[in-house]
Amino acid sequence: MLVVGAGPTGSTAALLLAGLGVACTVVDRDPTPFPTPRAVHLDDEAVRVLQQVGLADAFARISRPAGGLRLLDARLRPFAQFSRDGPGMHGHPRSSLFDQPELDALLRAELERHPLVTVRSGRELIGIEDGSPVTAALRGPRGTERLRARVVLGCDGAHSTVRAAIGARLRDLRFDESWFVVDVRCRAGIPTWGGVDQVCDPRRAATFLPLPDDRYRWEFRMHPGESAELLARPEQLARLTAAWGVPVTELEVLRAAAYTFRARIADRWRAGPVLLLGDAAHLMPPFIGQGLGAGLRDAHNLAWKLAWKLAAAPQSSHGGILDTYQRERAPHVEAVIRGAVRVGRALTGGPHTTAALRRPLAGLLLRVPAVRERAQRGIATRYPAGPLVDRRRHRADLPGTPCPQPTVRAGGRPTPLDDVLGAGYALLTCGEPDPALAARARRLGARIVQLGTDVTDDGALRAWLAAGRATTVLVRPDRIVEASSPA
Repeated sequence: MLVVGAGPTGSTAALLLAGLGVACTVVDRDPTPFPTPRAVHLDDEAVRVLQQVGLADAFARISRPAGGLRLLDARLRPFAQFSRDGPGMHGHPRSSLFDQPELDALLRAELERHPLVTVRSGRELIGIEDGSPVTAALRGPRGTERLRARVVLGCDGAHSTVRAAIGARLRDLRFDESWFVVDVRCRAGIPTWGGVDQVCDPRRAATFLPLPDDRYRWEFRMHPGESAELLARPEQLARLTAAWGVPVTELEVLRAAAYTFRARIADRWRAGPVLLLGDAAHLMPPFIGQGLGAGLRDAHNLAWKLAWKLAAAPQSSHGGILDTYQRERAPHVEAVIRGAVRVGRALTGGPHTTAALRRPLAGLLLRVPAVRERAQRGIATRYPAGPLVDRRRHRADLPGTPCPQPTVRAGGRPTPLDDVLGAGYALLTCGEPDPALAARARRLGARIVQLGTDVTDDGALRAWLAAGRATTVLVRPDRIVEASSPA
């Protein structure tokens, strides 16, 4: 297995595969992990993926839970607030802020420790030759070399060489905005409530994020004709940040750069044994903080399918298991991208009068619980029916949606549910399982977990099953419900 790109998506994919017994070679064009901050947010579902590779506790030490989101007017006065306190359904903080170089360092150290992973830095992919296995041409310190691999994963970012090699194109979802991103260190501290602030100013939309320790990020929408070099000048930076009350002399600028926030999705994510993940397959604006999380979900969805395919496991011949990757992930990613675009346009969408009216209206609407729940449902993971997801007969049915992860008691001690379910398929039941579903689970080598016998909890799992009109669920290795038996 060849993984091209050692960013968080590629590193996580390699670790997931290695955990399933698949040896991987990871190549990256940079000799060392990228040193400047980029992604800063993960939700609880994404952290659950890190948990599967043994890094959830380490991630908790380098991150801070975010209290939620506030909407501010031009004078930084809040007019709406959405809390994200406490753990989410996946057993981790609903929203976590972090510094990507620290996450990259955690992942790189784990890659280098794993006996089934080989990391080859300072090597750039320059071409892929068809065949069985595939041959990848790499340019490195000793010239051009060739590696043969049964599968190639393109995790090489927005300007993906792998995407170009398979002839995939990015479909434009019609969003392009230039923003000025500033990462700083401020030892004196900047007053913050612990969450993210979105400044809904028609003249200059902005975002402020308090990162762990003494680090902070601002993002400012750029005006036509502005450049990062201009805005990074001390006098301009002082003007931009003045409302936060911190002298620019107190700020150590770690990075100041212009970024174009785009909405794009690849028209195809696979050509035979070559597949795209993360930014190689999709680009989204950062307004709902889902860019990196989408890449980790790609890795989670694909890794177990690849492991099964390579091992010729029973499920791997069921309907073309690798064909389900794009079929499941692409509609969800597109829904998330469109959700991010809607949020961006509603809260930061231009200096016109209609945009100025739209911001407070959006804030008022999102205070209504039913509206907020509907907006969250629009981006929740929900895969369509297919070979690995039974068809739903009712909207509340559970197939295609994630199994929650409460803390349960197993063997007399508290433990996350995933530790009980194991790395493969699992059958979770609160009664006598349906015979046909139980037989299906046995064919897949599923672990049987009986609520009330093998594990106990505070009632969350029974409530989830009841809401989904089920007594038993067949849970895939990526924690998506494949099938359920009705209550």
